[in-house]
Amino acid sequence: MNIIVCIKQVPGTTQVKIDPQTNSLVRQGTKNIINPFDSYALEEGVHLKERFGGKVTALSMGPPQAEEILREAIACGADQAFLVSDRLLGGSDTLATSYTLSRAIRKIADFDLVICGRQTADGDTGQVGPELAETMGLPFVAYVNKIEEVGAGQIRLQRMVEDGYEVIETSLPAMISVVKEINVPRLPSLRGLARAKSAAVIVWTAADIEADMSRIGLNGSATKVIKIFFPNRERRGEKLQGCMEEQVETLVQKLRESRVV
Repeated sequence: MNIIVCIKQVPGTTQVKIDPQTNSLVRQGTKNIINPFDSYALEEGVHLKERFGGKVTALSMGPPQAEEILREAIACGADQAFLVSDRLLGGSDTLATSYTLSRAIRKIADFDLVICGRQTADGDTGQVGPELAETMGLPFVAYVNKIEEVGAGQIRLQRMVEDGYEVIETSLPAMISVVKEINVPRLPSLRGLARAKSAAVIVWTAADIEADMSRIGLNGSATKVIKIFFPNRERRGEKLQGCMEEQVETLVQKLRESRVV
């Protein structure tokens, strides 16, 4: 079973800075990590390989330093890694990102299952998974918390819903997004770290994946960030005077004036 796991490099802190000119994250000087939900996706890919055989390919789109997380993925059990990195991809929203990843996956070609995390810690949209599946015409299942069985071109799994879970069976190839309840990610082994250090991370540009330039970066983004800011939160309090009845009467009057009641 050949599995592609999509992972993203995100800031390892909530104290991020925003470039006021580009409205993008300032990544310089910030420790970057594998997106936490993607760690569960990677672990599940390696676990499936151990159960059913095959290989795991880690795929990321990002700046050159994203190679670090791909080497970490190899240390945790991935067999090979690809990075799509190009200045032309800068400013991509989820739609342009999913298109770019779809072109890379088509170039890899040999896969049965694509796995990604439920959402990323920076964008927090949860849109890339379903958009990628739609772009590639693949069956998609979100919020997967258990893979029960794989075989004969089919996969049976559980997905979390509000009041329990559903059991779904779909054909392969397919794409899924996973939640943290699916497993416990392993730590890199010493052998894995040694292998990752010497492993070749293949870097592709937009031209290498034969991307349509009108569908990548800012040109291919249906949404654009106009402004990023932290909202001002103002709290005002007032202490009511008088006996209980007077306080209740005053409170009701103020609520009426504010049209709450």
